[in-house]
Amino acid sequence: MKLIYTFIFTLFSMSLFAQNADYKVSSYKNLDLDPERKAPNTHYIGSAWLRGLVGRNETDLNFGVTLATFKANSTLNWHTHSSGQVLIIVDGNAYYQERGKEVIVLKEGDVVKCDKETEHWHSSTSDSDVSYIAIYGGSTPTTWTEEVTKEYYDSIDLEAAKQRNQ
Repeated sequence: MKLIYTFIFTLFSMSLFAQNADYKVSSYKNLDLDPERKAPNTHYIGSAWLRGLVGRNETDLNFGVTLATFKANSTLNWHTHSSGQVLIIVDGNAYYQERGKEVIVLKEGDVVKCDKETEHWHSSTSDSDVSYIAIYGGSTPTTWTEEVTKEYYDSIDLEAAKQRNQ
């Protein structure tokens, strides 16, 4: 009996010191692709949805995390960031290119890091939607440098780009 009382007292004591269950939990899987929630076409061609998962002002981590989803045949323009950027492909296939290098195709599970101030662009491929998580820092907004034209995008050899990242 003494053992039962000791056990109950221990459980009760532990519950007093347990962490608060009021966590701020969200899911990157709950993206609403409602046409009304589409991102404005300012720096891209096609259809895109952006969802901030962690804002730079919400944390002392000094970085933001965004889920981006692009329908096939959609692309961002050339741009740079004042810090490095990490892209994690969570679904589909993406084109990725840094200035002066060849276009590659990233697939689900791939992670790529772009160094700060490196001009680059990324998008869905011509045959696949893509969703990726972008992690970025810095206090300066993205610098948009040049349009990725539809003609340039359409000229990419998808099969050759896939081979470059094997």
